[in-house]
Amino acid sequence: MPIPETPGTPITALVTGASSGIGRATAVQLGQRGANVVLLARGREALEDAAREVKEAGAASVTVCPADVLDDDALRAVVETTVTQHGGLDVVVHAAQVMAYGRIEDVPKDVYETVVDTAVHGTANLARHVVPAFRERGAGHLVIVNSLLGNVATPLMGSYIAAKWGQMGLARVLQQETRDVPGISISIVQPGGVDTPIYVQGASYVGSTGRPPPPVYSPQRVARYIMATLDRPRRVVQAGVLNPLITAGFRLLPGVFDLLVGPLMKVGALSNEKTPPTEGNVFRSNPSGNATEGRWRSI
Repeated sequence: MPIPETPGTPITALVTGASSGIGRATAVQLGQRGANVVLLARGREALEDAAREVKEAGAASVTVCPADVLDDDALRAVVETTVTQHGGLDVVVHAAQVMAYGRIEDVPKDVYETVVDTAVHGTANLARHVVPAFRERGAGHLVIVNSLLGNVATPLMGSYIAAKWGQMGLARVLQQETRDVPGISISIVQPGGVDTPIYVQGASYVGSTGRPPPPVYSPQRVARYIMATLDRPRRVVQAGVLNPLITAGFRLLPGVFDLLVGPLMKVGALSNEKTPPTEGNVFRSNPSGNATEGRWRSI
């Protein structure tokens, strides 16, 4: 369902994870298209900052909705209110996620489960209310921001791997279950390394913070992939030039992959910034750490 470039009736788009990173960059680009943009994330302060950017970009309207994707009742209320106020819901971009670093044996149970739940149960909660709204209109597009790590495995990121593999499977089921309504599209976008704050904001039990592995894309570039997917719906989109090669290595040469991935992980995906064990922003928003971009050079 292409997004109109010309003036007219604006589309209505809901973005989760809208206070930071890819979600925030996508919300701004939706604003540039003149959409009604509904911003959802846990913290109001960072959402208000994002709302100003989206409004300045040219959005027809901007609505701030502080909510956690794990709160099913809150998601129901946001979707119902959006449909009532704007007469429907055209686009949903689901980018909400938290992260944790550490061996499975070292990551506390509640941290591990919240990382997984945010991706898997958060996606299911959102779909539970969004898909019926799409069905009622006979159209709509849900874009789920997954990850290269939804296809491969690395040490020290077990909770995030489980989260993204589970989310990938759930997204494929949603694609199958909505085939009966041709106007509904479910797309999966899988970025590689992206310059966002999630790596520094994440929980860590490895003695340092994380960093995006190279090549590092800007969140704006990934947002452009998402916008292109909204213009021309596709089932799975790789937002990373090396993603297919890395996935092929994981599947076709598992012994070689496992030999190399540990050392490469320590060199390319962990920073030199030492930190004591921390739960990061897994359980609550960290307004001071939310931003569109992180601290890494990107392409």
